[in-house]
Amino acid sequence: MKLLKDVIVEKGKVRGEEILKVDSFLNHQLDINLLNEMGKEFKNRFKDDNITKILTIEASGIAIAAIAAQYFNVPVVFAKKVESKNVDNDNAYESKVYSFTKDKTYSIRVCKDYLNDTDNILVLDDFLANAQAALGLKDLVSQSGANLAGIGIAIEKGFQGGGKILRDSGIKVESLAIINSMSTDGIDFE
Repeated sequence: MKLLKDVIVEKGKVRGEEILKVDSFLNHQLDINLLNEMGKEFKNRFKDDNITKILTIEASGIAIAAIAAQYFNVPVVFAKKVESKNVDNDNAYESKVYSFTKDKTYSIRVCKDYLNDTDNILVLDDFLANAQAALGLKDLVSQSGANLAGIGIAIEKGFQGGGKILRDSGIKVESLAIINSMSTDGIDFE
């Protein structure tokens, strides 16, 4: 998606060879016009997949999923990373996810009331690096008996291998921008 790549080049900040800060437009301050165009693009890429729900993980995936959901006309469900009195552990699907950015393992949970075996799920998230969040969300979908129609990613770090892991397992993965390499000298896109 050319628009997203252009914004990454203009406003993204590379920190070393593995960290790309996009907090000025994607995951701290939100560029709603950009998110709107991304939502349209996800709808275009998954238009034939009969999506019934969009699943994401808190926090950065929520904005992307919520904007995209208006084009699919479906609900958004997000996995919670923290324990909450609002989610009864006996009535929740749970998985473990390692966060590369925070160097921490989280338990993620979704109430069983919101995912079921009649659902056709699209997972959306902001980044794909090592596929840990995507695999955790895939696990929640599997536990519910729902079908995983595919995974949509705003920015994939192709050099970190998560996309290959998912694609090699037969999952439809659509990334709007795939980065082959990056440094303070620039970003090379696929």
